[in-house]
Amino acid sequence: MTRTLLVICTVLSLLSGCGTDSFPPASVIPEHQQNNPWYRQGRDEIGTRGAPTGVAKNVVLFVGDGMGISTVTAARILAGQRAGMSGEEHQLSFERFPFTGLAKTYNVDAQTPDSAGTMSAMMTGVKTDFGVFGIDEDVRRGDCGSAEGNGLVTALELAEIAGKSTGLVSTARLTHATPAATYAHSVERDWEDDSTLPAEALAAGCSDIARQFVDFRQRLARRYPEARIDGIDIALGGGRANFLPVEGSERGSGRRGDADLVGLWLEENPDGHYVSDRETLLAAPPTGPLFGLFSDSHMNYEGDRPDAQPSLTDMTLAALERLVKNTNGFFLMVEGGRIDHAHHAGNAAGALGETIELARAVKAAVERLDPANTLIIVTADHSHTLTMGGYPRRGNPILGKVVLPGEEQPALAEDGLPYTTLGYRDGLGFRNFGGETNSDVAYEQPPSTGRVDLTDVDTTAPGFHQTALVPTEAETHGGEDVAVYAIGPGAAAVSGVQEQSNIFHVVNAAVGLDIAASAALADR
Repeated sequence: MTRTLLVICTVLSLLSGCGTDSFPPASVIPEHQQNNPWYRQGRDEIGTRGAPTGVAKNVVLFVGDGMGISTVTAARILAGQRAGMSGEEHQLSFERFPFTGLAKTYNVDAQTPDSAGTMSAMMTGVKTDFGVFGIDEDVRRGDCGSAEGNGLVTALELAEIAGKSTGLVSTARLTHATPAATYAHSVERDWEDDSTLPAEALAAGCSDIARQFVDFRQRLARRYPEARIDGIDIALGGGRANFLPVEGSERGSGRRGDADLVGLWLEENPDGHYVSDRETLLAAPPTGPLFGLFSDSHMNYEGDRPDAQPSLTDMTLAALERLVKNTNGFFLMVEGGRIDHAHHAGNAAGALGETIELARAVKAAVERLDPANTLIIVTADHSHTLTMGGYPRRGNPILGKVVLPGEEQPALAEDGLPYTTLGYRDGLGFRNFGGETNSDVAYEQPPSTGRVDLTDVDTTAPGFHQTALVPTEAETHGGEDVAVYAIGPGAAAVSGVQEQSNIFHVVNAAVGLDIAASAALADR
């Protein structure tokens, strides 16, 4: 099949909503992925929207992990109040985008989802099970052998095959579910390093997630031997311990029992640069692959971030400065990973601060990029149980106690106690840590749920953790839809209410990833 015919056939398949047999035989999308009902439905729905195909050169996907609509609303108000406004009238950077929709987040086997299954849906166009990514639902979690024949190609992998530059940025560990779902394929999201990989999984041929990152180029080249794969160009985030051995590395100690994967990455990328703090990141040469690990586990919360650690905005701009050099375009995923973690700890102040930092990174990206050729999508993988209520007056501190319109003193509930505007359905519950900015200290105490007398408690302090109704070891995810915000070529296709897996198809259509990747294979 000639390249021209390949492109024409692929375009028709995207725009007409035709069946799998319309895909060219040389399509880079595996047949079982094309035939998957989630994939077919998403491709057909996006194809009927009349969105232009292949008009965007670049894609930036921002994922606020756990950034449900209540989180966005509360963060908007907090950011506005920090700027001296009442807050409600404020807008976060991405709320100014011209197109907005809703995504249904459930996993194939779970009503309330996890980050592995949801991010996998966004990356592959196929919904899958709780706890797995890069593979379809015909697997058993933790069963290495069940992955055989069920692997999926991701948007980042398509971009690689198409000759685009690729990057990922996260404030979580780079081996954590959301960033890992861009490049890895695993029946167990917790297999982040070899110390977590069961012997039977290793014997069956499974690799831990950190190893999959370092072996990315070779793994993809084995699947597509005719492609020219240069590997992930930029990877910045946390999780250093998952790449370093227990002892014997000049870069410190970690969790691994097999090798220093940072050293291995440097050997395989002789023109690459490894950075470990903000100073070396900002001073890194402007060319060559860049690999940055800034903490042993997740990076610090923004409110708790030391000067030596880069912010999410720092990392986003550092990635963009390198990626824009590729005239063929790029794919970048940026995750505000610690929104989720602060929510799990029941600390709304921490989660809102992380959301505001994500909005700052989005603003920086919009200002740096050309809106005529770049599709920017901002969304969440799932929500949390954070709620907002109680009839507070306009301008009332979003982290404060409820003061009713026309009143000056906090309202009292039927039990005679004041209450806050924000609260959680479940979790660890009330903590009063004052100025503490590390949300995770909540886990040092057992759950304390139910009503508490907050009369003399400063609920606006960063260390205040909201009350919760149901005692759980950590606050849980929510199951409601999340918002999708978009700007740039093809952005209109996010509008409406649709499956989360459709986000892949929005990106695929706007950039023509499948077209470009298939054409690249045909040219070899």
